[in-house]
This record gives sequence, C-alpha cells and structure tokens, in this order.
Amino acid sequence: MMKSWFFLFCVLLTVSSCVTRKNFAGTKKWAPETLQKDYNLFQNIIEEAHPGLYWYMPKDSMDRYFNLGRELLKDSLTEPGFRTVLNYVVSKLGCGHTSIRSSKQYARLRDTVPRRLFPLAFKIWPDTALVTANFHTGPSAVKRGDIVTAIDGVPMQQIVDSLFLFLSTDGYNLTHKYQTLSNRGSFGAVYQSVFGTRSRWKVRYRDSAGTEKNVFVRQFTLPADSAGRLAQIAGLPRPQKISRRERKRAGLLYSRELRIDSSGTTAFMDLNTFQSSGKLRSFFRRSFKTLQRARIVNLVIDLRTNGGGNVVNSNLLTKYIADHPFKIADSLYTRIKGSRFGQYQQNRFWNWLFAVFMTRKKADGFYHFGYYERKRFKPKRHNHFGGQVYVLSGGNTFSASTLFIKSVKEQKNVTVVGEETGGGAYGNNAWLIPSVTLPATRVRMRLPLYRLVIDKNEVKGFGVQPEITAFPTAEAIRKNFDFKMARALELIQAAKK
Repeated sequence: MMKSWFFLFCVLLTVSSCVTRKNFAGTKKWAPETLQKDYNLFQNIIEEAHPGLYWYMPKDSMDRYFNLGRELLKDSLTEPGFRTVLNYVVSKLGCGHTSIRSSKQYARLRDTVPRRLFPLAFKIWPDTALVTANFHTGPSAVKRGDIVTAIDGVPMQQIVDSLFLFLSTDGYNLTHKYQTLSNRGSFGAVYQSVFGTRSRWKVRYRDSAGTEKNVFVRQFTLPADSAGRLAQIAGLPRPQKISRRERKRAGLLYSRELRIDSSGTTAFMDLNTFQSSGKLRSFFRRSFKTLQRARIVNLVIDLRTNGGGNVVNSNLLTKYIADHPFKIADSLYTRIKGSRFGQYQQNRFWNWLFAVFMTRKKADGFYHFGYYERKRFKPKRHNHFGGQVYVLSGGNTFSASTLFIKSVKEQKNVTVVGEETGGGAYGNNAWLIPSVTLPATRVRMRLPLYRLVIDKNEVKGFGVQPEITAFPTAEAIRKNFDFKMARALELIQAAKK
C-alpha cells in the first residue's frame, strides 16, 4: 500500500505540473478544500448506491483506497489531476461500467485548442506493444510494426502494469484493459494522464528485422482542425461536409451491416453496438429474412467492437439464434430506491420511478427487478437461423454483447472465436447508468444502479471464454491481417470437408 501511495503521489505531481504548462489554455487549479468536498461526495454516492461496491474488493481494502485518495488531495490540483485520483480509486471496484469523465466545460475547451500528444499508437497484448501509427508524417525511425520495449528507460510491461491501475474493468479481466490501451491510440492519452507530457521521449524498440534501437520521439501537436489533420496523417482526403441525412446513414452503416460472400453460403453480420440508435429491430428482421431466403448455412457475427447497449436488442438477436428458452439474469437488483444525493444525478426522477414500480424488496434487503429474474424468452419461429454460427469476440465485447454470447455459447451450432470478452460472464453492474456531476469541479461519473448476475454458477471475475482462441501476432498486425476472421473462415472450410 505504501508503494502504491508513493507512486500515485509522484504521478499527481507530474500531471499537475504538465497540465499547468498550458496543455489546455484556461485550465485552473482547484483548492484542496474544494477537491475534498467533491471527493467526499464522490465517496458517499458510491457507498450509498453502487451495487457492486464490495463485489471484488473487501470493505477494509476499499476503505484504505478511499482514504488513500483523500490523502492525495492536500494540495491544489487541476481537473486532470483530480480525475487521476478518482480513476485510481474507481478502478478498484472491479466495475467496467463505472468511469470518470471530464467536466463539460473542460471537454469544450479541449476541442477548441491545439492538443499535445504522445506520438505513437500501439496494439498491446501481454509482453508486446506493437506500433500501429506514428503521428509524425515526416521520416521517423519508429515505423508501424516496430515493437517498443521501453520508454524513458522504463520497460513497457512495467508501464502497462502502472496504467492498468487507472483503468476500470469487470472483475479481474485484463483482456479489456489491454484492448482499452489499444483503442484508437488511447495509450498516449492514458500514458500522459499518468506520467505527464514532455517535449520528447526516449524510446527503445525492436524493428521488423529484430534489431534493437534507441531513438527520441517528439511530442505531436494536434491543431484545432483535428479532423483535417488526422486525415492528412492517414493519407486520406480531407473530410467533406455532409448533410445530416448522410451522416445518419453513415452512422447506421457503421453500427450494423450484413454481407453475403460470393459463394452464397456464408453471411457476415457486423454489429458494433446494441444501442437503440442503430435501429436494430428492423435490421434484424430484414437480415434474418434475407438469410432464410438465400439459404445461408454459415453466419459469422462480429461483436469485437460491440460495447453493449439496449438489452432488448441483444435479447432480440438471441431469439433469432437460440435453440432453447433462455433467461438473462439469475438476479437483478438495486440497493436503494431513492438517493440522498439525487440532485447530482442525471434522470433521478425516472430512475426512482422505475425502482418504485418495477422492483420489489426481498429478504436480502435489495430491490429486485423480478421480471428479468423469472422471464424465460422463447426463440423466434419465423426466420429463425439454425445454421452454423461463429461469434467473434474480444476485449471490447462488453455488457449486452456478453449477455448474447453467454446465452448461446453452449449450443452445438455456435462457436465463439477470438479472445475472452471484456464483459463479465458471471455478471456486471449496469442496467440504469446515470451520470453524476460533482458540484464544484463539475467532473462527471458514470454510476450503474443495478447488479446483474447472469449466471450464479459461473466463475466470478472473468469474461466469457472463447472455444477457439485467436490471439494477435506481430506479423498479423503488420500485415493488417484479420486473424480472428481468418480463424472463423478456416473452421467453415474445415466443416465442408
């Protein structure tokens, strides 16, 4: 605990100093008394309402982390420094649905001024940090496909382990944390929030030939016209203004798509979300009707970037695939109906109304949403798909997408290919997730109100495990080779023989 305290203290000194060097013009420091008030409210809200507060961390240990966070607020901090403390504490809950967000004012400011970035993006998995992009367009010693082994003399695995201390996940899951650092270059953002920004960093790396090298990489400044600049970096045409209708159409296409291969026997369903904005009810209806008419025998469902959404939508997909009645919850409950701190919570009236009319208090003292605890959903008869199904999963497969996989995984005609899901197989804290705004700093927190136990007999703390594993390799990433999809296609070809 003392080592963790010293590490976090050093981090905060670095973050506070780097942000006040005008990373974002106008960013202010908050007095310790102000930070303490917001922090006390933050702790009180979690202790009152969080449904999984002691699910993975015993009370005495969680109390120590709360106290540690408070001890680190004895000096003025910027908003990013304060958020670093909150992220550190929140990560100990073992809840991937609980996260800290910037204030709206800070977010608006960030989008109007140049940003100083760590220039390298990575694909990270155990013992490997492979460069996927270098934001500098000129000649550089570090290329896509090189493997970075240290930054400023600190081994990459040690850096990654340190960043993990500030990332939330379901239980003990590490697949989600590795994927989080790999998403859209977010390693740099987390790295600078923890270790601070500099004008340059010394990087030790191994090139594609296996030669060890050292080089200094310079900070990259992203101008206010970030969309145009990023397009230039990627070698793409400058983004053009499009109509609202075209943006909506593009968004729907990104959210979901159905493709059929040239053989006419295999279809590919890309599902990047279960959010209501994806208009999935009509999409599923049209898609499974198409599969039926085309007599498709193999369906690959890609959930690798599906972070979840509306359970009604994931249930609907399950109905088209399941060969037996299913339910999604062994238990689903909230600890409280109302809150002493409701004025800081988004949608407080509707959340209270839902608890009053949809839950009942049971002997355990919690308010249970009995409908989903009892309800067994029946598979669809019309346009039900009974062919072979291959589900692609990974660290970004979360929440409602995990519910779908958990419901169909044991079927003989379903094979899960890829990596452990980021979402917990035993359960999660979710359902209603209002935003809580701390009154002084205006920092926001996503606060799940319900605990969902999917399968009480499942090992707690890990995601749904794939039946066929497909892990990244350096060569696959260098060649932009879709190793998970390729593994599914291999299974389809093998089944034909």
